Amino acid sequence: MAIGLVILVAAAAGLAAVARRFGVSEPLVLTVAGVAASYLPFVPTVHLDPEVVLLGLLPPLLYTAAIRTSLVDFRANLRTIALLSVGLVLFSTFAVAAVVWLLLPVPFAVAVALGAVVAPPDAVAATAVARRIGMPRRIVTILEDESLFNDATALVALRTAIAASAGTVSVWNAGGDFLLAAGGGALVGMAVAYLLALLRRRIADPVLDTTLSFLAPFIAYLPAEEIHASGVIAVVVCGMILGHNAPHWQSAASRIAERTNWRTIQFILESAVFLIIGLQVRGIVEDAWSSGLDHTTLLVAAVAVLAAVMLARPLWVFPWSLLMRRIGEASAPPEEALRHATVVSWAGMRGVVTLAAVLLLPEDTPQLAVLKLLALVVVGGTLLLQGTSLPWLVRMLKLRGPSRAEDALAKASLLSQATTAGLAVLDAEVTAETPDAVVQSLRERVTWKTNAAWERLGRAESEQATPTAEYRRLRLAMLTAERDTVLAVRDAGGMDYEILQHVMARLDLEESMIDRFDESEDDRVEPLAGPGADECAHLRAAPLLSQPQGPDECAQCIAEGLTWVHLRMCLTCGQIGCCDSSPGNHATRHHTDSGHPVIRSIEPGEAWRWCYEDELLG
Repeated sequence: MAIGLVILVAAAAGLAAVARRFGVSEPLVLTVAGVAASYLPFVPTVHLDPEVVLLGLLPPLLYTAAIRTSLVDFRANLRTIALLSVGLVLFSTFAVAAVVWLLLPVPFAVAVALGAVVAPPDAVAATAVARRIGMPRRIVTILEDESLFNDATALVALRTAIAASAGTVSVWNAGGDFLLAAGGGALVGMAVAYLLALLRRRIADPVLDTTLSFLAPFIAYLPAEEIHASGVIAVVVCGMILGHNAPHWQSAASRIAERTNWRTIQFILESAVFLIIGLQVRGIVEDAWSSGLDHTTLLVAAVAVLAAVMLARPLWVFPWSLLMRRIGEASAPPEEALRHATVVSWAGMRGVVTLAAVLLLPEDTPQLAVLKLLALVVVGGTLLLQGTSLPWLVRMLKLRGPSRAEDALAKASLLSQATTAGLAVLDAEVTAETPDAVVQSLRERVTWKTNAAWERLGRAESEQATPTAEYRRLRLAMLTAERDTVLAVRDAGGMDYEILQHVMARLDLEESMIDRFDESEDDRVEPLAGPGADECAHLRAAPLLSQPQGPDECAQCIAEGLTWVHLRMCLTCGQIGCCDSSPGNHATRHHTDSGHPVIRSIEPGEAWRWCYEDELLG
C-alpha cells in the first residue's frame, strides 16, 4: 500500500511536470497516462472509495481554491455565478436524465441521479486549462467561482434523487434539503471562519498557524455534513472569508508559509486525482461491457449522454446572456459578450467529483455498472473534446488574455501608491533621536522596490542592465560567497550546528526576497498602451504627445556624465529626462522645479502617462 502510494504520487508529479514543460493540458495527460497504465498487467485494479474523495480530497482542493478567490470579484459576478452553479447544474441534471430515461431501462429517479452526477464541471480541470491558455480574467474568475459552488448543488440533487428512487422524498422535502444545504453550509462556514480567526489572532508561530490552516477545511466540512448541510459550501465560505481577511488575521510569515504549503498540496492532489481517474478505466469498462445490456445500446447511450452534457451548457448560457443584456445587467459590448459566452459555454470539463459521486449510488441501483461507465465517458470525453479544443476556440475568437505589460504597469502604480503612504508614515514617525543614516536607508529600500517595478516597463533589448538587475546580480554573487563560507565552517566542525542553521536561514531569507523578475531574468513585457484615467484632471488635460525639445536623450545626464536607464518626456514643455531608476532622476527633478504634472514614456512601443500630482496612470 505504502509503496503504491509513493509510486502514484511520483508518477503523477512527473507527468504533470512533463505536461507543463510542453504546454499540454495536465488533466488530459494524466488521465490518458492512467488509462494506458490500467491495461498494463503489473498495474493493480484501482477502486476509488467515494469517502476518500468526498472527505479526503474534495475539502482541501476546494479550500486551496477558495482562499485565493477574490471576495470582491465574487460579489461583482454573483448573479452569473448563481445562474451557472445552481441553475445550469439543475438544467443539465434533467437534460441528461431525459436522455438516460429514454435510452436505458432505469427509473426516472435513477436517471436524475446520473444527471446530478455528471452535471457539475470540475474546478481543477477548468482552472488548469483557463490559466494555461490565458483567458480574460473575468472568464477565469467566473469559471473558478462557479466550480466552487456547483458541486454542492449536484450533491444535494444526487442525495434527493437517491431518496426519490427509494420513495422517501417529496417536492417539499427536496426544497427543504436544498435550503438546508445552502443556508446551513454557509452558516457553518462563517462560524468556523470566525472561530479560526479568534485563534489566529493569538498565534504568532507560522508552524502552528499552518497546522491550523490544514485543519480548516475539515473543521468546516465535517460539522456541516453532520447536520445534513452542504460541507462543500461550508468549506468554500470558510476559505473565502479566511483568504479575504488573511492580511488582518495572520502575520506575514504565516501567510507566506500557508501559500507555499497549500500550493504544494494542491499540486500533489490535483495530479494524483486525474491519474486515478485514468487508472479506473479498465475495471469500469469491463464491468459495463459484461453487464448484460446490449452493446449497441450501451455505445449509443454513452454518446448521447456525452452530447447532452456538452449541449446543455450552451443551451443555458446563451439565452441567459441575452436576457441579462436585455434587462441591462451586462456592460460589455455585444460582440465581446458573445465571445465570452461562447467560451464559458464550452468550458465544461468534468473531473473527480463526477467519478466520486457515481460511486455514491446504492449497490442495488439498476444498471449500476453502465451508469459508472457513462460517468467515465463524460469525464474523459469533456477533457478530450472540450479541454483540447478550448485553446483553439479562444484563439479563433481573438480573446485577449491578461497583458503582462498592463499588469506590470498596474503593479508599478500600486507600489508607488504604497511607497508614498509608507514614506509619509516615515516622515511622521521620525524623531530628533532617529539617526539620519536609518532614515536614508529606509528611503532607499522602498525606493529601490518601486524602481524595480518601473524598470520592467523598459525596452526589451536594453544595452545596459538596469540598476535593479545589477543589484540582483551582484547581491546573489555575494550571497553565494557568504553561503560557501558558512558551509566551509560547518564542514570543518568549528561552530555549533544551531548557530550555523540560524545564519543559513538568514541568508536564505534574504535571497528569497530579492526580486527575480518572477523567477526569470528574461521576463520582459510586451509593448504597452496605458489604460485610461478619466478621474484625473491633469491626465485629461494633458496631450497624448508633445513636441520634444531635442533628440531622444537626457541632456542633463550627458552634461553630468551620467548614463540613463529609461527616458520620459514632459507633456507640458517636451523636456526629456531620465526615469527614477537612473542616477540623475531628471524627469522627477524637472517636475519638482517646473510643477508640470504629467510625463509620458518614450520607450519604443509604450504609450502610458503618469501624473505626479495625483499619482495616477493614463
